[in-house]
Amino acid sequence: MRRTARRPLPAGRLQPQEVLWFGLGLSLAGTAYLALTLNLLTSLVGLAALLSYLLLYTPLKRRSRLCTLVGACPGAAPVLIGWVAVRGDLAPAAWVLYAILFLWQFPHFLAIGWLYREDYARAGMLMIPAGDGSGRATFGLIHLTAQALVAVSFLPTLMGMAEMGYLGAALLLGVGLLDVVSQAASERSGVAARHLLRATIIYLPLLCLCLGLFRTDPVAGWPL
Repeated sequence: MRRTARRPLPAGRLQPQEVLWFGLGLSLAGTAYLALTLNLLTSLVGLAALLSYLLLYTPLKRRSRLCTLVGACPGAAPVLIGWVAVRGDLAPAAWVLYAILFLWQFPHFLAIGWLYREDYARAGMLMIPAGDGSGRATFGLIHLTAQALVAVSFLPTLMGMAEMGYLGAALLLGVGLLDVVSQAASERSGVAARHLLRATIIYLPLLCLCLGLFRTDPVAGWPL
């Protein structure tokens, strides 16, 4: 792929065996570190994310167009790892945060998939719906998942995790995101996909910032 050709491994600056041993060493050290310094559950969640990413998501990129769905599972795992590291459990509030990050990945990565669709096709990566030359299916899926994301983003207030101020902020951010998604779905161009990609990058940090600013008392479920 042109966009990854200069990375150390494809560029030949590192050999596959070197990368394998470094990756194995880092994975084992990280898993052990989490278990020894935090708790066993944190280590297990991290290990599950690592293995599902490497053994399921990565091979599926060339075998199934469900790879993005599968990859979104470990992709959203960091919020669970952070929660378990502090609380030592997987409370419903943790799964709400997981659901937000899980759904966010679809408009984000499908925008990338459309933007670099020719590059992915040359590499045999199945990142967007089959035969979607017009982009109708890809942007339709983006629209659907973005709507689900905005709906789920309201749950923290409904579950007592955040105050009404967060709900208002989530509504405004959601309307802004859906507006960009609608424009991208209408145009279905590389420029529109790039604007959407930027919008998703802006949306998630702002949503998380508002969630932190308007969080309720720790008793309501926050680990803070």
